[in-house]
Amino acid sequence: MTAPDPGLAAVLSLADSRFPGGGHAHSGGVEEAVARGLVTDTTTLAAFLRGRLRTAGALAAAFTAAAAHTARHGGDRWRDLDAELDARTPSPAQRAASRAQGRGLVRAGRLAWPAPVFDDLLAATPAPHHPIALGALAGIAGAGAHHAALAAAYLSISGPASACVRLLGLDPFEANAAVTALSADLDRIAATAAGTRDRPPADLPAPGAPALDLFAEAHDRTHRLEVRLFAS
Repeated sequence: MTAPDPGLAAVLSLADSRFPGGGHAHSGGVEEAVARGLVTDTTTLAAFLRGRLRTAGALAAAFTAAAAHTARHGGDRWRDLDAELDARTPSPAQRAASRAQGRGLVRAGRLAWPAPVFDDLLAATPAPHHPIALGALAGIAGAGAHHAALAAAYLSISGPASACVRLLGLDPFEANAAVTALSADLDRIAATAAGTRDRPPADLPAPGAPALDLFAEAHDRTHRLEVRLFAS
């Protein structure tokens, strides 16, 4: 009989939309895409999710895997991981959103899985980026880099899909089907991310998504003047 993964239940909790990490307040760029008429139905949502997974999702998965590996095996990489992810996030609005979600995760995670690793993480970066906080929590709970990366990749598309249901009134079953259709991509991206878990932070992957950067900046400017459903 295969020994159970002690961190798998924690990863499932972290990937659950009910985990109080603040992710429900962010659309991952889909609100701006809807406002511009680029996402109008489940077909265009599926294309948006595919692109987001292969760019922002792959980036988040790589840094989450590295953070989980650091939390489990020790090391003084938190400041470097945070700085390198910051450098890979050109949009100030996206950086702010990522750190806001990271703070939410840390607040919830410290109660769920108290550990000294949190002190090291917060000493290095008081407001960690979301993927780094996610990886730290997963690693503290005993999850390996692959499961941590899979959670990050999944969250990169499940949140926008859920947001789009609210924004456009889409059939939630069809929106969920658009997420599950990317299962093979999720597995591949998580496996690739796990394979880079022990690289120096400067050598981690750096996929870019200029459209998402532009959406984030436009959304940030607009929501100061208009009522929007999501913070980002």
